[in-house]
Amino acid sequence: MLTSPENRILVADDEASICEICFRVLSGLGLEVDCCPNGQEAWEKITRTDYAIILLDIRMPIASGKDVFQHIKQELPDLVERVILTSGDLMNNDTSNFVQKTGRPFLPKPFTPDELTAVVKELHTALYAAEIE
Repeated sequence: MLTSPENRILVADDEASICEICFRVLSGLGLEVDCCPNGQEAWEKITRTDYAIILLDIRMPIASGKDVFQHIKQELPDLVERVILTSGDLMNNDTSNFVQKTGRPFLPKPFTPDELTAVVKELHTALYAAEIE
């Protein structure tokens, strides 16, 4: 079965437990989920694969989510609207300013499966006028 780009999501997070939870929850919604542990790998995947949604952790090794977001903004600006940012570091002024400046949906860590589902469904519906299960 071929997966439509509208059903493919990238989860970029260096915490294996977060990736595992996202994989289970989002797969359960019928989405094809790719996970990666750092910003460099995320950028490589984004340039090779058409993702409906990109869940991007702001703080990751090798290249941060901020770096990846800037690459998207400069090189693939049509994808900016597909990004959901996440972080457990919102107390940091730099992080909160970045999130506010982007205008993108934000999912604070730790998050529940219901919170993850809600933010992904909301963005997916807004972008594709189609609800996921």
